[in-house]
Amino acid sequence: MRIDIITVLPEMIEGFFNCSIMKRAQDKGLAEIHIHNLRDYTEDKYRRVDDYPFGGFAGMVMKIEPIERCINALKAERDYDEVIFTTPDGEQFNQPMANSLSLAQNLIILCGHFKGIDYRILITKEISIGDYVLTGGELAAAVMADAIVRIIPGVISDEQSALSDSFQDNLLAAPVYTRPADYKGWKVPDILLSGHEAKIKEWELQQSLERTKKLRPDLLED
Repeated sequence: MRIDIITVLPEMIEGFFNCSIMKRAQDKGLAEIHIHNLRDYTEDKYRRVDDYPFGGFAGMVMKIEPIERCINALKAERDYDEVIFTTPDGEQFNQPMANSLSLAQNLIILCGHFKGIDYRILITKEISIGDYVLTGGELAAAVMADAIVRIIPGVISDEQSALSDSFQDNLLAAPVYTRPADYKGWKVPDILLSGHEAKIKEWELQQSLERTKKLRPDLLED
């Protein structure tokens, strides 16, 4: 998989992709992350990527010319499954969406800034990571890339671990424990020490349901 991220602040996220699972995915050749500075596609001496909106609205808007140049340059080299724009107005990002996007070969993620983009730009998906506003879309792009790449087969050595994460079955994960089994009188549930796989699975499902009902009842409605 290849992900091209278009941003006006490449330094904000470059380090994120050079460590941990994201770095290992790239070292294994399972993912390519390319970060493009949108200012490199401007043609004025000030390298401006924004301008005032028509209509007298407040704020600034990302200019169409540098974005189109960058996207066209990328599309000239390969086909893309999606051109994604990170914006708080977009469809809410979730685990099923991450699962779906992980099947793509090539993705473009355009990091939003200011009041948004000139809407003549061809975007196939607008995605939000939550109902709040960030300074820019770089953090959202990093969040999405991480969620997408980590479930590509081979990225995580224990693939069952990824498949049992919260939200994979629209439930929160069950509580987990590690050694020591008894810490200052706080004990791990006996069932987890029993070695009885079927009963442990039953306990896990019940705990998932209870945690979801308590913390995220909206998931059960879905």
